[in-house]
Amino acid sequence: MFRRRAGSEPDGHAPDEVGEDQTADVATGPWDSESPPDDGLDRVDLGSLRVAPREGTDLRLQVDENTGEVQSVMLAAEEGALELRAFAAPRGGDLWTEVRPQIAADISRHGGTATERQGRWGTELACQMQVVLPDGSQAMQPSRIIGVNGARWLLRATLLGRPAVEPDDAQEWEDALAAVIVHRGSHAMPVGDALPLTLPDDARRID
Repeated sequence: MFRRRAGSEPDGHAPDEVGEDQTADVATGPWDSESPPDDGLDRVDLGSLRVAPREGTDLRLQVDENTGEVQSVMLAAEEGALELRAFAAPRGGDLWTEVRPQIAADISRHGGTATERQGRWGTELACQMQVVLPDGSQAMQPSRIIGVNGARWLLRATLLGRPAVEPDDAQEWEDALAAVIVHRGSHAMPVGDALPLTLPDDARRID
């Protein structure tokens, strides 16, 4: 869940203006389920996200072992991965611009770094995050965090591995992000809450 600044409007009652940065392009995606593309792609319905697996990648779901709830969706391959999460956002708002500094500050508090850079969807974060390896040693893991504002939703994508360190050669991974459909639903939700994901019977679980 993202934190909001004091005084922010509740879901559905934000000002009408939308920040130009990071807004979902109605012609190129990511897409809203109310206006899906006619592209013929076979997508897996995961509740709030509809994801099209790409050749050479595995579709995996990260599940909280304590609650059994799906936390995120991941497309993974030998050279890298794309992790996807969607959150409730105010109508017409720019949640990505609001939460981006919070993400950078959190990474810094945990010993990493986060630098803004310009990418396909506007301002994103190029990160070095401190992680613990299986042998107990610590290392820095590169990543790129992209946020796209949609119709009452924010899609947050994290690129790991090669597409994080070689962004100019990450078009196929970015195309996978552009093909995602977000299903917000009409129910009210606090701004910043994660949109629910569901676990298909044939999905691969990683705890």
